[in-house]
Order: sequence, then C-alpha cells, then structure tokens
Amino acid sequence: MADLQKISLVLADVDGTLVTKDKLLTERAIRAVQELRRRGIRFAITSGRPPKGANMLIAPLGITEPIAGFNGGLFVKPDLTIIEAKTLPRDAAEKTVQILLDHKVDVWVYSGEDWLVHDNKAPHVSREEWTVKFPPKVVKDFGAALDSVVKIVGISDDLELMKKVEKDAQEALGNTASAARSQPYYLDVTHPDANKGGVVTSLERMLGVKASEIATLGDQPNDVLMFKKSGMSIAMGQASDEVKSQATYVSDSAEDEGFAKAIERYVLGEAS
Repeated sequence: MADLQKISLVLADVDGTLVTKDKLLTERAIRAVQELRRRGIRFAITSGRPPKGANMLIAPLGITEPIAGFNGGLFVKPDLTIIEAKTLPRDAAEKTVQILLDHKVDVWVYSGEDWLVHDNKAPHVSREEWTVKFPPKVVKDFGAALDSVVKIVGISDDLELMKKVEKDAQEALGNTASAARSQPYYLDVTHPDANKGGVVTSLERMLGVKASEIATLGDQPNDVLMFKKSGMSIAMGQASDEVKSQATYVSDSAEDEGFAKAIERYVLGEAS
C-alpha cells in the first residue's frame, strides 16, 4: 500500500475488536501485534473491563504500554500498578444508580478492586465473571462503595430500553459523568474524563505520541469518541452503520480476523 500514514501507536478496544465473541485472542492477531513492534510501532489496549480483566492479554501480546481499564477510568502498568485513577463524584454515582434502578435495569458497581452486584444470578453476570476471571461481591446496597466508584454499569437485554437508558442518563448527568454503551446491552458510566476519547489524550501525554499518529480500532458507540481524537480509526465489520460512518476505514468482523486484517492492511500496508 503506497503512501502509508505515519502511525506511532495502535490503540485497540478489546471485546469485539481484539478478541472474538468467545473472548479468544487468535494467533493471527498476536502475529500482527508482534509485527507492529518489530517495525517500531507501539501497541496499547483500552477496555470497559477492569484492568485485571485484561490480564489474559498482557503476556501473549507482550504489552509494555499503560493499560486503560474502565474506559480510561483507571490506567495501570502491565504489572497492574496504578498510574492514574478517575473516580465518579459521589453525587453523580448516586444519581446514576437511581436512574438505572428507575429504568429497572440491573446495576453493577466497580469500586476500588471490587465488582459489586445485587444478584449474582442476574443476566450476564456469569458471562462477565468468565470474561474478567474474578467473581463479583453480592451486596444489598452499594452504600459507602459509591465514594470510590470507577465505573457503574446498567445491563439489560432489551436493546430499545438500553438506547433509552443511554439517552436519559446522558441528559440527566450532563457533564458530571460520561455515559455510553460499550456493548448493546451494557451502559458504562464513568468520570467525565474517563472515556475512550480521553484515553487517546492521556496516552498522547503519557507516551509523548501525537494523536495524529495514533490508530484506533473499535466496534461500539463508545469507541467513536477515540475515533474522533485519533489520526486513523478502523471499525470492525460487525459494527453498526453509525459507528462505521465515523471511522477512516472498515475492516472485517472480529469473528473473521478483523483486527489482524486491519493492522495488516491499513497500518502495515501489507497486501490482502
């Protein structure tokens, strides 16, 4: 591919981008990251997951850059030492929980290293536990935990309801929090500066890399925030038309090596 755009850092979303729907990291994806490094291009990940939920990726990918967990609410080193944390103001956390309960969706609270739920049998809890590799704590109320919240999640399989919850939460919270769906059935609420766009800005500052030389890859509405901040953006093939329309390029789906193909075609300039 002629006239490749200069890229110094690749920043990838995890679920639905770097890994498949079965949370698998393919050999081709690993090779693509290795080739990035061989050519002097750095590689970082960002996710709505807690940082320790990304532990499974650190060794296979040889990650050395800061990891942006909770959509940028918590930056850690690869050994999970905290670099920077952004917590929700107490009043915004209380308002968020109330909004979610009023809409009758399940609520998860991530506070410190704890994942708190009301019901560990509720939809998606077991799936999330399998994904992040640690169990939640069941509590009757979130109480004091709301003093140190990194992320609150609303969950429902009613997709139209989740669209409404997202809109209502954004309107009610205004600039006191960032609210965006990380999956069709998850609404992530974080500190106003803890979003995928903020991750680009933070890595620009931490690593001394220009945003114009950062390539971002994602598949969900909250990834559009980092698309807008970076010099190149690539949407996965299974993303919605709305997400795809905001990206520089569109790759194949995550189930068809979309991540690896995106790196090969648009960053490394290799033939299809």
